[in-house]
Formats: sequence, structure tokens, C-alpha cells
Amino acid sequence: MANLRSSRFQFLCAFQFLMLLQTRVSCYQYKVGDLNAWGIPTSANPHVYTNWSKNHIFKIGDSLLFLYPPSQDSVIQVTGQSFNACNLTDPILYMNNGNSLFNITSPGEFYFTSAVPGHCEKKQKLQISALSGNGSSAFSPSYGPSALPDTSYPTVFGSIPAANSSSPSQRAPVFLAAVMGFVSWDLIRGRM
Repeated sequence: MANLRSSRFQFLCAFQFLMLLQTRVSCYQYKVGDLNAWGIPTSANPHVYTNWSKNHIFKIGDSLLFLYPPSQDSVIQVTGQSFNACNLTDPILYMNNGNSLFNITSPGEFYFTSAVPGHCEKKQKLQISALSGNGSSAFSPSYGPSALPDTSYPTVFGSIPAANSSSPSQRAPVFLAAVMGFVSWDLIRGRM
């Protein structure tokens, strides 16, 4: 049995701990609007949701948290065409619990607005672009109406998917940590 107080053992444990710290967090949860709750934008900041979405890079595995009083508001996911026309009929997804979480499970464009009549026209709406796991965009970066697809999107509300394990950059820290663990174990037992 190895002496747990030896400097050699402590060095190996510290080194292995540092190797484990190299793993990255690959999914984030974003509060829509940051400090502002989901609601009608103020006259001082009418483009709060447009500006907010332009300052974030969303990818598969991320999630959006919409916070609002459930008795006063809600969130619906709509098509690009419905988003531009503020058409609230036939939403893709309807959320109304005041603490609504939308998980991004595929790359593309996603459109949200309030289901309360008149709120969309007052700019309570959000458009985001989600990248695939490798960081490439599924669509062109153009945000004009000509860039919007006419198809509706499938419901993507669900659990957050696991990180893409086929990426070599994500497997390397885990592999190195495993190798260091085996080397540490051999050193502790005195085989090396």
C-alpha cells in the first residue's frame, strides 16, 4: 500500500486534479434578456431582445430560460413567417409556467414571441441562431426576411443532449486524465 503522505503521491494527485480541470463545459443556460425578465421592452430599450441575441453564440446543448409572471405572459415558439407577421396562431411550442426552459437540440433559426395579443407588435419577440456542435452555422448570417426559411420547425423542447463525443478535442482531456490515473496507480503501487 502506498504512503498517502508522501510528496510523490501528493504531486501525482495534484497533477491528476489539474488534468481533470481541463475539461470544458460545453452547454450553457442563458436567461433571456439577462437582467430583464421576459416582457414588453421599455421605450428606453426597445430592441433588448434583438441586441441580446446578437451578443450571444448559441449551440446545440444550450438552453434558454424565459422568466415572467405566469398570470400575465407566456412564450411561444413560432415559424419565421409567423414571427415576422406576429401571427400567434398554430405555435410550434407553447410555454406558460413563468419559468420556461427551451433546450436547443438542433442547429438552425428559432423564433419566440409572447402568446399575449399585442405583445409581439411591441417587440416582445426573440430570434436566435443556433450553431452545430462544431461551431459552424447551419444558415447564412443574414437576418433579413429573404434569409428566413418557409418551413416550420419540429418541437425541440426536451432534455439537454449529451456532448458530441466524436470530437477529438473533447475526448483528449478525458483520455489524458485516464492515462494519468493509470500511471499514478502504477507509481503508487511501485511498479514503475
